[in-house]
Amino acid sequence: MTPEALDAADVLAPFRQRFTLPAETIYLDGNSLGALPRDTAARMAEAVRSEWGEGLIRSWNDAGWVDAPGRIGDKIARLIGAGPGEVIACDSTSVNVFKALTGALSLAPERRVILSERGNFPTDVYMMQGIAALGGGQVEARLVEPGALEDAIDQTVAVVLVTQVHYKTGRVRDMAGLTRRAHEAGATIVWDLSHSAGAIPVDLAGAGPDFAVGCGYKYLNGGPGAPAFLYVARRHQNRVMPALSGWFGHADPFAFDDTYRPAEGVGRFLVGTPSVLGLAALEVGVDLFLEADMATVRAKSLSLSGLFIERMAPLCAGHGFRLASPENPAERGSQVSYSHPEGYAIMRALIARGVIGDFRAPDIVRFGFTPLYTSHADVAAAVAVLAEVMETGAWDRPEYRSRAAVT
Repeated sequence: MTPEALDAADVLAPFRQRFTLPAETIYLDGNSLGALPRDTAARMAEAVRSEWGEGLIRSWNDAGWVDAPGRIGDKIARLIGAGPGEVIACDSTSVNVFKALTGALSLAPERRVILSERGNFPTDVYMMQGIAALGGGQVEARLVEPGALEDAIDQTVAVVLVTQVHYKTGRVRDMAGLTRRAHEAGATIVWDLSHSAGAIPVDLAGAGPDFAVGCGYKYLNGGPGAPAFLYVARRHQNRVMPALSGWFGHADPFAFDDTYRPAEGVGRFLVGTPSVLGLAALEVGVDLFLEADMATVRAKSLSLSGLFIERMAPLCAGHGFRLASPENPAERGSQVSYSHPEGYAIMRALIARGVIGDFRAPDIVRFGFTPLYTSHADVAAAVAVLAEVMETGAWDRPEYRSRAAVT
């Protein structure tokens, strides 16, 4: 089918009108920062003018600010196959990785190893290393090659930290299988869902992991720096004393006790005062996504990425691109990556022409497909622009080689 025919049959097409998308722009970077839902600006204005401006401090109660982390967490839970009271929306992904890893370590005090793969997202690895340093030699941060991860789960491993959809390649890990392997070895497991939530079906209840984390500003469209989320399996919630024992995680924050007593349930993993404005924006994005059927989202994602790979074949043959994502659709998330020695300059040239993807060192150009607002026509047009950039050598200009702070 042609891109136009595929778009005509697309039941998700009406969602595109629910987002603010700049004219003459093809946005293929929603896997890094989601587009702006049209309702977000009005919701933010309401939160600022009415709730903050008029309600003032009363809005913690009257506007439901104090309940927002749990309320939005329960909504995210529906997107990732978790149950009510198992997800909390709060803090950043990095902070939640710290909470999950330290919580997991406390469940296995006789073990000392945090295990992950080389090439995992840097913040995950850095948090492992930071915890090891904080432990004064009592904790080891161990990295192995991706293909050796499963076999490396031995009796010394306390917790395995793994990303379900790899940020650079889009490779999808077998959540159920790897979780089962960790539990058989007596280890716990933490899953990073930053490139999963809103991109592929996730079944935490079925797979049975111990902890999971994810961010709110990619496929959930919560805005730059949106609050992240933390999943804690119900069976662990009241067994873990949070290492970050902040006042909002206290059993009775407004008793102002000198001694920390953790709240019951996932609420004990809150730390400081919730980011009310960030949560307001995030809730709009999550509510919008809850209107879509995840199976339909996944089917369109695979259709978009399949068309992209098909159209890229001549550029691989003639211009040196190499597919860095899995060829098997079942093993691929909602993004496609290619390696090219001039990847940075090529991406800068594309962005200058209104096709926005991103670059990941050392040589990866990355394209994200967000089915709520990306069309098959977008995909076809993006590859056509890339072909023009390569055939004319337009990428080979000094201004495209100059590195920006954010790539």
